[in-house]
Amino acid sequence: MKYKLPRQVYTQEMSRIVAGQMRKQKLYARTLSVEQLQQLSEVTQTILEDELPKHLVCKKLPGDLGKGIFLHPEAKPILKGQMIAPYAGELSFVSQSVMDDSPYAFELMDKILLTKEEQAHFDPKHSYHPKRQYCLHVDALKKGNFIRFINHSDTPNVIAHTCKIPANSLGLSESPLEVIYFAQKIIRPGEQLLVCYEGDDKSYWSALEIEPLPMTPKTLQLNSSLKVISS
Repeated sequence: MKYKLPRQVYTQEMSRIVAGQMRKQKLYARTLSVEQLQQLSEVTQTILEDELPKHLVCKKLPGDLGKGIFLHPEAKPILKGQMIAPYAGELSFVSQSVMDDSPYAFELMDKILLTKEEQAHFDPKHSYHPKRQYCLHVDALKKGNFIRFINHSDTPNVIAHTCKIPANSLGLSESPLEVIYFAQKIIRPGEQLLVCYEGDDKSYWSALEIEPLPMTPKTLQLNSSLKVISS
């Protein structure tokens, strides 16, 4: 694995725009508790140093399924609500009229209106249009961390929450909007970590023209020899 970006990184200007748009659109993001901020600090440090927490294992899956993330067979269960890690990648404003076919792009918010100066800075390939709407994307295709290898399921054991990182004494940079993965239910040793990629509009897989393989946390598991087996 060569993905050691612990969190998505906002520029000051991008952070200002996103915070303003959230107020304008009346969007809500969870504010992490002191305990959760400590967990975030610890997992980001682990990503920087080791890429992957010791209780998790990244393994090649059968066929052309790519890689997957499993809870180590000898690890303690991950409890419901426990933080896994942030979804990290490159942040950008993307025109809503442009199809984004990156399989690792996460849409944080949409309906963003940029000023003429902002469009010139963040979207220099297009001429200014006052009504052009943008999405805020975080894309882990080229930069990210192990979270990008968590696969899709319609019955996931992991859930993505949009969170706000407030000022803190832990050295974590503030963030108006960030995606963080948490355990949706108890995850048992050997199980694969899975999250639902689809949003409310159910457009993720249709945009990629892919029919996903039905998987549950028990479809593929990791045995005591750290081999991926089918249940």
